Amino acid sequence: MKTLRNLTAVVALMITCSFAKADEPAVNLTRVHAINTYLDAMTRGKIEGLNQVVDASAKFSILRGKSIVSFDKKQMTDFLKEQKNVEQTCTTNTEVVESNSHIAVVKVDMKYNGFTRSNYVTIANTGNGWKITNVYSVFS
Repeated sequence: MKTLRNLTAVVALMITCSFAKADEPAVNLTRVHAINTYLDAMTRGKIEGLNQVVDASAKFSILRGKSIVSFDKKQMTDFLKEQKNVEQTCTTNTEVVESNSHIAVVKVDMKYNGFTRSNYVTIANTGNGWKITNVYSVFS
């Protein structure tokens, strides 16, 4: 009888623990999801989910004249947090430059009145989903 009571308590505890686990909802980190999340952050100031699609080692570079300015993930996400909910007055166009099962390069053009910002976004299949690993921006 004592064994049955202990067994019942263990089973009840296991069932309770399996239902009580409060994880974040799983997001399918596809190439499309990563690019759409990046676009939302850059053009609409919607930064929700950005941290999930940017790899910890990601590098963001901007060509300014003859010099290159680089930022890491924290610097870029901190900047975008300051721009939260700021809508850019630009039109966007995306074009897949290269894509295979391991990596993709997507050109994201943000066309403003008088200039265009072209972002070359590299997305890699990291094993934990598709994540942005590099963004190189130029202005024309």
